[in-house]
Amino acid sequence: MKKLILTALLVGTFSLSYAQSDDYNDYRRSISDINWQRVITDLVLSTAQANQIYVLNDRYRDYDTWSRVYVVEPGRWRNDRYSELERILGREKYIIFKKKYYRGQNPVIVYGRNKNDYKKYRKQQEKYYKNQEKYYKKQNKHHGHGHHDDWD
Repeated sequence: MKKLILTALLVGTFSLSYAQSDDYNDYRRSISDINWQRVITDLVLSTAQANQIYVLNDRYRDYDTWSRVYVVEPGRWRNDRYSELERILGREKYIIFKKKYYRGQNPVIVYGRNKNDYKKYRKQQEKYYKNQEKYYKKQNKHHGHGHHDDWD
């Protein structure tokens, strides 16, 4: 019994990690697909703004640091990153940035296309826990309440 539950938990954990790594790959592409030195030059950014962009781009250098922040809601990085970028650039330069590098589209949408991320995994998780609840109720019905023979 313990092995079955442990296996189910591990499968759920690995499938969730796989989905999150796809989001992390999108996050990394959102940095590597842009020539930031050119953005800084084209938008005539100050040294302080350039430094803030470099700090933003280096914030999560690996999956583990990124995952600590976005493990629960992996798609949230898009809003966080681009609202921070808008704050650094200012509204006018951010609009110019979007037009030039994202064809006028919101980068949050560009990297969020065809993603069911958080809602999809939350539904899977809810379904798993409902099934577990049914299973335990069924087990307790047969063994009587208060007996935990499976866990000894």
